[in-house]
Amino acid sequence: MRRRVVVTGIGTINPIGNDALSTWENAKNGVNGIDIISRFDASNDDVTVAGEVKNFDFEAYFGPKQIKRMDRFVQMGMVASNEAIKDSEIDFTTIAPDRAGVYYASGIGGLEMIVSQNVKALEKGYNRLSPFFIPATIINIAAGNIAIEHKIHGSVLSNVTACASSTNSIGEAFRAIRDGYADVIVTGGSEAAIIPLGVWGFSVMQALSKNPDPNKASIPFDVNRSGFVIAEGGATIILEELELAKKRGAKIYAEIVGYGSTCDATHITSPDPDGDGAKRCMIQALEDGGLNTDDVDYINAHGTSTPLNDKTETLAIKNAFGKHAYELNVSSTKSMTGHLLGATGALEAILTLLSVRDDFVPPTINTEELDPECDLNYTLGKGINRKVDVAISNSLGFGGHNATIVFKKYKGV
Repeated sequence: MRRRVVVTGIGTINPIGNDALSTWENAKNGVNGIDIISRFDASNDDVTVAGEVKNFDFEAYFGPKQIKRMDRFVQMGMVASNEAIKDSEIDFTTIAPDRAGVYYASGIGGLEMIVSQNVKALEKGYNRLSPFFIPATIINIAAGNIAIEHKIHGSVLSNVTACASSTNSIGEAFRAIRDGYADVIVTGGSEAAIIPLGVWGFSVMQALSKNPDPNKASIPFDVNRSGFVIAEGGATIILEELELAKKRGAKIYAEIVGYGSTCDATHITSPDPDGDGAKRCMIQALEDGGLNTDDVDYINAHGTSTPLNDKTETLAIKNAFGKHAYELNVSSTKSMTGHLLGATGALEAILTLLSVRDDFVPPTINTEELDPECDLNYTLGKGINRKVDVAISNSLGFGGHNATIVFKKYKGV
């Protein structure tokens, strides 16, 4: 018997908010979190804008000793997860040790510390490396730190599927609870790659927008789009088996009911031009949730603002949903946040489940002239109030990875 799974806690730190409440308010109001890069001097570089976390004192949060032992991506994940766990009001000491877990992702991991330690080694010798170098940078260490902080003794895993990483983590966590392997899982992802190596790495492969105007850099579905805007942050949701959540009187944001995971198996960076993998992924997720395409009210698209992704994802939506593709709302919240790489799916999961809770579709901002091949209802300019009983969130990653999760309004039955 399949068990029902609900969301009982959320937390995030990202370019449009340092907590879940401010993030949702800013998303609803179409606030742009993209700005001139401040973490290093990029004024003479090809790419000068990014989606940075703003006005958050990590050293004050963690303390000067602990912060040296964590790469920035771990810090992001810890901040988001601490908020989500507090929001859920769950007491892990009341959960059997092997019934709680952490499924937490990153696409790249500790890039900043890898670079800084390499510089140190070249300048002073490899024997001067920090003893925390390896345990601060490996991708699983965000999940490990979350588990250590909150004494979570069950399965602790890290999915790595590029930009689909945290969506896959959420989906796999959902399956683990639904199928009886766990009762509660802390899940999501974090990323922090806004350093010269990270930005230039994506830039030289022509993936990033080189538009210096923060309001014209991330313009999903626009005929003039030229690449995505790199961003950073962390986002966490608490998934819980419904009867446990009800028993402890937890607030319930939404129900997660379906998950799809496919691969294009076509190209290392470019999507399948027919959009077949993304189409199959969405259909798989809906079938997993016992839903029809006509049940979907809103799609939070991957919507990267790259020439290939946006038209391919649009084609996939049309092929999956048929006539209904023109009746539902679509938006790309990356127009506001930029692209958080391995953490982007988790942030977009939060925005999607809140759209279900509040019957509100966040907008796609700054898109002015639609590409003729992008002809759906992308909720341009301003968000709208409308019935959102079912919403899906798509994530598509380098390597051909596709992941879709489905949220449904929880009606107390």
